[in-house]
Amino acid sequence: MLNVTLILQTTPDPAQIQHIVMAMMAILPVIILVFLAIVITPYWFICKKAGFSPWLSLLNVIPLGNLVLIYVLAFSDWKVIPAPQAYWQPQQPYPPPPPTFPPQT
Repeated sequence: MLNVTLILQTTPDPAQIQHIVMAMMAILPVIILVFLAIVITPYWFICKKAGFSPWLSLLNVIPLGNLVLIYVLAFSDWKVIPAPQAYWQPQQPYPPPPPTFPPQT
């Protein structure tokens, strides 16, 4: 409704415009920080698991840095050591053998 009244006015009120701009300037940095946190956090873990420095995820802050980071991750050799194959080994063969009784005389 406020936007419609601004459009319908012949000359917008400078004080009202100033209040709108000040409100936007107060909210915009918070929105930018939330967006950067949402973007940087997954790349931080991806870089760490790929064997690179997690600080490479900060390339997302500069323009076209995200594209550079994607190319680095896509075309480089990941320095990942495979996880050891842990598996369960039974202590006894399954099914357990039947109990042995002493001979009867």
